[in-house]
Amino acid sequence: MEIIDFRPDLAPTFKALNEAWITRYFKLEPQDVEVLEDPWSEIIAPGGAVMFVGEGRGADAKIVGCVALKAMDDGGFEVAKMAVAEDYKGQGLGRLLMQACVDRAQVEGGTRLYLETNSALAPALSLYRSFGFKEIPGMKRGPGDYERVDVWMELKL
Repeated sequence: MEIIDFRPDLAPTFKALNEAWITRYFKLEPQDVEVLEDPWSEIIAPGGAVMFVGEGRGADAKIVGCVALKAMDDGGFEVAKMAVAEDYKGQGLGRLLMQACVDRAQVEGGTRLYLETNSALAPALSLYRSFGFKEIPGMKRGPGDYERVDVWMELKL
């Protein structure tokens, strides 16, 4: 397995992987559609990254997971849209993607990683905690926020 940076031809795969997990547990929200329809403008152009995990090497690699790093105004990065194909869960690919996020944020001089998740996603919460993410006390959902979010976490870098 290898980490692969965003290429325009992988945008439909980014969308499909994320739509699969979101609709399995929740519903697509307008913010999801916006980001998944145009990851270049919504994530990469403003200073973020989209990374994939591929089985195999090079252009022929089968993409089985992805994650986005959205640049934040405070110098940190938001970890978003992490997804692993159902058939590949339990193989440590979430860990591989999260390590890629930590590494990329450090190279870019990021001050922290931030993420929003849901308390029902126990495997994801376990992964985040294993990397040292801590819940941010007192956070509440505001207008325009994802309805599914009820946990906010950060990792100081």
